[in-house]
Amino acid sequence: MAKNTKQTSKAVASKASKILRDNRYGAKSKSVAGSALAQTKKN
Repeated sequence: MAKNTKQTSKAVASKASKILRDNRYGAKSKSVAGSALAQTKKN
């Protein structure tokens, strides 16, 4: 299996975080946002 070396940018991670906290978004949007956050660089 290939290793995914791509990382989510800070700007995208910030927007994904906001989507996860906002109740106006549905489950699919939150799933995509969660996937984006899972690919962020750990500090």
